[in-house]
Parts: sequence; structure tokens; C-alpha cells
Amino acid sequence: MSTPTEPNLAQPATRMRPLPRLIFMTRWLQVPLYLGLILAQCVYVFHFWIELTHLIEAAVGSRQAIDTLVAVVGYKSPSGGLNETMIMLVVLGLIDVVMISNLLIMVIVGGYETFVSRMNLEGHPDQPEWLSHVNASVLKVKLATAIIGISSIHLLKTFINAENYGEKVLFAQTGIHITFLFSAMAIAYTDRLMNASAGHDH
Repeated sequence: MSTPTEPNLAQPATRMRPLPRLIFMTRWLQVPLYLGLILAQCVYVFHFWIELTHLIEAAVGSRQAIDTLVAVVGYKSPSGGLNETMIMLVVLGLIDVVMISNLLIMVIVGGYETFVSRMNLEGHPDQPEWLSHVNASVLKVKLATAIIGISSIHLLKTFINAENYGEKVLFAQTGIHITFLFSAMAIAYTDRLMNASAGHDH
């Protein structure tokens, strides 16, 4: 007795019409933008090593390197040499570069994965933990959090070097940082509401 043939559950992909296909292919126009961000990343790496080189040269007593750091961080020690405050300001500047570089990586990798094409990194030992569940909402929250971190570094640098800034600058930077903080909280709260609404729909 013959058994009935099971239906084929794998449905063939629907062939897209020319106009939707063209519109969908326009996502590849973002690739040059991500390549441009990679070049910007290279500039940040170059800038990082220049500042680090100046710091090392200043540490061994180079007057020219110390003058360069004074011009960069806007702080001059009473002794005219390299002191702890100046080192801290330079290191915070290096951390700032690293955090902006991390932000670029999130935008490049997360943006490409979300809006252009899958990278198929599943199972790769170096796959970022956050990339496994990235989407437009998660990416927005992570970017907002990274911007708060960068703003915190800038604010800390300003407070350490507060004597060289006016009260208006201090209040303005503090207000901007608080605005970033509330904006990130609003984005996270909105994302939570949207996820809760999607969960109820299912």
C-alpha cells in the first residue's frame, strides 16, 4: 500500500519584480559610507599614536613634546614640565579616541549587518557578543550609551582643567551631558515599550 507523499514544506523564493528589486538593491549604496567610516577609523588610529608618542617623549623630558601637549590639552603645569594632571588629561584624550573608535566599529559592523547584508559570523570565535542580537533598536540604544560615555570623558576632562574654562562652558557641557543622558533613557524606554507591544501582539 503506497503512502501519500508529504508536501514539500520548503517554498521557493518568490521572484521579485524589477522595481522592488531595484529599490532593495539600493541598500548597497551604503557600502561606500561604511568604507569612509573605516578610513575615519584609520585617521583615529594615526592620531592616537601621535598623541601617545608625544606623551612618551614628554615623559623623557622633551620640551617640544611638552609644549605640544600643552597646546593640545590646554593645561600648563606650574613647574612648566609634565605633571600628573597633564598626564591624566592626555590619557583621557586617548581613552576618548578609543571610545569613539568603538562607536565607529558599532556603526560600521552593526549598521552593515542590519541594513546591508548578513556577515554570517555565527560560530566565529571573534564574533562580538552584541552582534548576535543586533537590530535597529538595539543599535540605537548601544550608540546612545556610547555617546554618553564619550560625553562623560569630555566632561571629566573639563572639570579636571576647570580653571582654564569659564562658568558658562562648565554649565553648558554639564547641560549637554544631562541632555544626552535623558535622551538615551528615552530611547531605551521607547524600545522597551515597542518590544512589550510586539510581545503582546504575538
